[in-house]
Amino acid sequence: MTIRTILVDDEPLAIQGLELRLQAHEDVEIIDKCQNGREAIRAIKTHKPDLVFLDIQMPGFDGFSVVQGLMEVEPPLFVFVTAYSDHALKAFEAQAVDYLMKPVEESRLADTLDRVRQRLTEKRGVEEIDRLKEVLAEVAPDSVENLSDGGDQVSSNRFEKLINIKDRGQIFRVDVDTIERIDAAGDYMCIYTGDNTLILRETMKDLEKRLDPRRFQRVHRSTIVNLDLVKEVKPHTNGECFLVLGSGAQVKVSRSYRDVVARFVH
Repeated sequence: MTIRTILVDDEPLAIQGLELRLQAHEDVEIIDKCQNGREAIRAIKTHKPDLVFLDIQMPGFDGFSVVQGLMEVEPPLFVFVTAYSDHALKAFEAQAVDYLMKPVEESRLADTLDRVRQRLTEKRGVEEIDRLKEVLAEVAPDSVENLSDGGDQVSSNRFEKLINIKDRGQIFRVDVDTIERIDAAGDYMCIYTGDNTLILRETMKDLEKRLDPRRFQRVHRSTIVNLDLVKEVKPHTNGECFLVLGSGAQVKVSRSYRDVVARFVH
């Protein structure tokens, strides 16, 4: 697997230094180098790289503006490079794979590239399964269902394992396995992990896309529950019921979502 990579930094010496360190990684192919944000957007749209090392602090058009300028296309993986540690918070908010402090340490770069390789392997695995399903749907429709079972493990990699949450000026890396339930409050989500409650600025619709639907299901217009942590189902009047979670919390399941939950809770 070759990682097609673009380097973006307004300091030529910084690009040279990163390029030198990347030479130790044979699967990284540098396909372009850019010295400002506008060049970067053009290069990314033209070359469609797998990975971009993106300097945050650039005059006129900083790294975050580059990410915003690519919203209409499928973006590559980003690793932010910065001389200022306080940018790490915003880098996580932008869903970067990682961020590196200047000067870049070789061991830290190696860890980052391991993370990139994992993300690309997961992404390409899902794409291969989807393409194969499309072909089979045309030439052998009956085979598609059989393929679906074998692709479950790959498909599960599409969903988040960790969610970065900025709350009270800190970044919390929350393992999704520990999330018990999620309640919506406008554009904010209350994330309950049993022993902690964190606030995430995101819509319910967008958050649902990041979670595996085989485990996380909406049971109410404003509530998502981790079905693995349901300990008891208590019937209620009018066709509704309550789910008792591991922490002892009880969540009402509205009638319109009861059938969905019934497929997973036995």
